Amino acid sequence: MNSTPVEELFTVFNETAMIIQEELACTYLEALAETGENIFHGSILQEELSELTVKRLRKNYETIQMENYSKEEIRKSIQLAILKGMNELIQPNHQMTPDAIGLLIGYLVDKFVQKNEFRLLDPAVGTGNLLTTVINQQQNKMVEATGIDIDDILIKLSYVNANLQQHPIQFFNQDSLESLFIEKADVVVSDLPVGYYPNDLRASEYEMKADQGHTFAHHLFIEQSVRHVKEGGYLFFIVPNGLFESEQASKLHEYIKKYTNIQGFLQLPQSIFKNEKAAKSIFILQKKGEGVKPPKQVLLVHLPSLSKTVEVEKILNKIDIWFKENK
Repeated sequence: MNSTPVEELFTVFNETAMIIQEELACTYLEALAETGENIFHGSILQEELSELTVKRLRKNYETIQMENYSKEEIRKSIQLAILKGMNELIQPNHQMTPDAIGLLIGYLVDKFVQKNEFRLLDPAVGTGNLLTTVINQQQNKMVEATGIDIDDILIKLSYVNANLQQHPIQFFNQDSLESLFIEKADVVVSDLPVGYYPNDLRASEYEMKADQGHTFAHHLFIEQSVRHVKEGGYLFFIVPNGLFESEQASKLHEYIKKYTNIQGFLQLPQSIFKNEKAAKSIFILQKKGEGVKPPKQVLLVHLPSLSKTVEVEKILNKIDIWFKENK
């Protein structure tokens, strides 16, 4: 049976990661980052491996030629391997953005951003899957990107992911809510980490800080993103459906009204998520600035199940019509 290019690549990532994992007694995700580095550099970088293991790895690596695969094939095969590794280590902050959502955000960024060259930021980059999905969707555009994440394993996977897909992305391994020394972006995309931010001292430097107790991290991420995007720049956030229903929602409302124009709110299909509580939406903002006008009307969409092609087509037509009338 013939396997697809994605399956071929996944097999090599998976088998070599398992070989490294066994010999170095590390996690699968750590081993995956190591094997990704080997493939990128075209040599085996782990000096502590036995001769037999080095031979086994070489034999596997020789079965593939990276230049024969498209960026999307590389991204999808790494994504499959990362998902396998995450199933072993279920941590709530290690959830990967579903592909369908990444592709939709990539499509929206392509529609909204009319520049041929732009700078993209993801302040909660994780494994880089959302960021590289969006970049791969930008047809004939030059995109330079920045990704930030506090988790050192995830940022290493991001870096390997970007290298293998040959994307110019700068990565910073830090708490994104601390001071960022980065150039302002034209566009922000982010699957916002939801929950409370434990560092009250740091949170006190934000306009959205809670009057008492911890502040919501996802609110602070929105504020930090608005600070680091240019005037007129766009922000695409994946947010919980109940974003405006919490006890801290009034502060969020005030902040958004003061600094941005809401462009759109697209409720994602329930079928993508485990349960109603986990359901999310895409929230689109534009930072205010000179000559930046709000849309005549906000784009409000309730997306059908993405397997219903005819209904999805209707929604995409509705988005096209909205663009003609508002942009």
